[in-house]
Amino acid sequence: MKLLQENRISYNTDENYAMIFNIERFSTEDGPGIRTTVFFKGCPLKCPWCHNPESIDRNPQLVWYSVRCIATMDCIKACKENALQLTPEGMYIDRIKCTACGDCVEACPSGALELIGEYKSVEEIFDEVMRDNSFYKNSEGGVTFGGGEPLLQYYPLTRLAMMFKEAGVHTALDTTAFTAKKILNMVLPYIDLVLLDLKQMDPELHIKYTGVPNKTILENAKYISQVHKKKIWVRTPVIPGYTDQDENIEAVAKFIKENLPTCERYDLLAFNNTCKDKYDRLGIKFELADTPLMRRGRMQQLLDLAVRKGIPTTYWTGTVRD
Repeated sequence: MKLLQENRISYNTDENYAMIFNIERFSTEDGPGIRTTVFFKGCPLKCPWCHNPESIDRNPQLVWYSVRCIATMDCIKACKENALQLTPEGMYIDRIKCTACGDCVEACPSGALELIGEYKSVEEIFDEVMRDNSFYKNSEGGVTFGGGEPLLQYYPLTRLAMMFKEAGVHTALDTTAFTAKKILNMVLPYIDLVLLDLKQMDPELHIKYTGVPNKTILENAKYISQVHKKKIWVRTPVIPGYTDQDENIEAVAKFIKENLPTCERYDLLAFNNTCKDKYDRLGIKFELADTPLMRRGRMQQLLDLAVRKGIPTTYWTGTVRD
């Protein structure tokens, strides 16, 4: 860990290592069949509703779990940067001083401190995912590269995708498509399915909500479908006040109908606010903490809109209120 931290700025140019924040086994929501999802750290978008806020920053991040802490102060003694302070309100982490060196994590006897984000070799990742190869074969599943945005780490991603393809494992890429075409050309030959996020079709609102324009995303979506002819599942997070407008869902469906001939399905993903604790542990304000869940009837209305626009294979998933 410490050796590789010295190279944290240029890690995405090293095909041998990837910054990963989770490897989730037995996933059933990131493509067909039983899958393992490899979550890459780092994302160019800054969506305020992000369910994985730990995926946004490219570097390791320190988090503290209050329920595990037994207040031995060993972590504070181990911190060379004086970045930790245990207060009546909990552990204060000075994130300007903190270098995520991991000394405090090693010193903590109860596991109350953890580093989110770890450099793993592509061989380590491959071996861990392949443990469940029999499940992939029996369920027509495979491996999904998620994040964050996996394409930020295009060198290790390409090598991993190539390794899994050679092993006969179905590969899926969950992406915002905010990248360069030359990167798509590197990765897509080894990808069987693209899970494509289309969040907001209005250009101005897309910049306002995510921090990036959607022009590149839409152009790349057409490129993936029309040039590379990859199977696509389009997914829209349905966020109250951000992406849940009738006109937005209709616009996404219209775009799919007119531009994505290889799209097999359109998924509407209902807003989930269970990630609040993740934001708290990272010291980030969750702007949607008090936002209620979508209503079941409203999700069905949006589904019906997409179907009427010519996308019969539209589905909605997630926890909702009646």
